[in-house]
Amino acid sequence: MRRHGTEAAWSLVVPLKPLVRAKSRLSPVASEEFRPLLALGFALDTVSAALACGDVRDVAVVTDDPVAAGPLRALGARVIPDVPGQDLNAALAHGARAVRAVRPGAAVAALNADLPALRAAELERVLAVAAEFPRAFLADAAGIGTTLLTAGSGVELAPAFGGPSRARHLASGAYEIGLPDVESVRRDVDTGEDLRAAVELGVGMYTALHVPRLRWRGVS
Repeated sequence: MRRHGTEAAWSLVVPLKPLVRAKSRLSPVASEEFRPLLALGFALDTVSAALACGDVRDVAVVTDDPVAAGPLRALGARVIPDVPGQDLNAALAHGARAVRAVRPGAAVAALNADLPALRAAELERVLAVAAEFPRAFLADAAGIGTTLLTAGSGVELAPAFGGPSRARHLASGAYEIGLPDVESVRRDVDTGEDLRAAVELGVGMYTALHVPRLRWRGVS
């Protein structure tokens, strides 16, 4: 089988909405003032782990948030303004086009920005499988959404994130990656329960700074 990701290392596209609007469902564990800091911590840990992955050449973050841009650039990420300013999928398609404007043959992958427990070694395993297929994806821990979608060189990303995106990506013909033991790549964070599970896995240094301020009462 042809390996679609071997012509060049992966370029990752990470979408990040304005921090003031991020993670509203974390209100039971984090105050309104605290949630933007927490969302930024998630993004910084995600990007740090992605950049540490041997199969990742670069990371492009699509965001208009001026507070997030500086720290993300300091990590080594490229920050791309969200010119479409429409929705998540428009931002991802825009990011993929921007990456390929510089590297036309790039293999690209869309990665959620809320993977604070992400491990570079687990991401590398997932990308190695993805390289075998024109398009591939990894479902989230709940088995409903998607945390990673890939497209090999010359293949359109065609993102369909949001809600039950696993079913949409399957219907689009993308291969579902079924690797065991890559929980850190599946564990996105939307709710307090998600965050508790991520903390138990072991979050990165940026999120860990904020863990003592979390309000765990009522979170299983």
